[in-house]
Amino acid sequence: MKVFVIGATGRVGKVLVAQLRQNGHEVFAGSRRPQADDDHAIYFDLHATPQEMAKVLTGVQAVYFVAGSRGKDLLQTDLNGAVNAMKAAELAGVKRYIQLSSAYALTPQRWSEGYLKDITDYNIAKYFADNWLIHRTTLDYTILQPGVLTTAPAVGQVSLDTTTLGENPLADVATMLAAVLTAPQTSRKVIMMKQGQTSIKTALAKI
Repeated sequence: MKVFVIGATGRVGKVLVAQLRQNGHEVFAGSRRPQADDDHAIYFDLHATPQEMAKVLTGVQAVYFVAGSRGKDLLQTDLNGAVNAMKAAELAGVKRYIQLSSAYALTPQRWSEGYLKDITDYNIAKYFADNWLIHRTTLDYTILQPGVLTTAPAVGQVSLDTTTLGENPLADVATMLAAVLTAPQTSRKVIMMKQGQTSIKTALAKI
C-alpha cells in the first residue's frame, strides 16, 4: 500500500515509518525537514493550504497524521495544520486516515487528572482536530489516543481499557499505528491505549 506519514521525523514518526516499511508498504515520509538519506522523504509544510498539501498527497492510499509541535505551535500545527491535512486528503481522493491523538482528548471532564492538567492547551487542540475528523470529514478514520509516551523498550502488550491513564513505550504506539492500517474493524473508531498484558494483535482483534 502507498502510505504518506505526516510528521515522519518526529519521535513516533521515525519508528512508524520503519515499521510500515518492514510490513511491506511503500512509505513517503513527509516533514518540514526531510531526511536527505531517504529517497521517499518529501517536504511537507503544515502551514500550507489544503490545496498545496493535496498536490503532495495525490496517489497515496492512506495518510497518517503523527505530527506535533510539542507545545510550540499548537494552533497552526496541531490544530489548523491537522484540519488542513484532512481537507487535503479529501481533495486528493485519499480515504484511509489514521491520526495520533492524546488520551481523553475527547473527554474534557478528565483533563484535570494526572499529567493531563499540564497539557490542557495541547488537549484542546487535539479535541477540535479529533472532532473535525469524526464529524466534518468523510474519511475512513482511526484515532489512536495513547497516554504518556516513554522511551522504555517495547513490550508489545497493551490495554485498551479507557477507565484510567497509563504509559506507552513509543515503539508500541508505532506498532499499534502500523497495525490498524490493515485492521478493518478499527474503521471509524477512537482507540485509547496504554501498556497492558494483551498482545497488540489480540487486542485489535477484539475491537
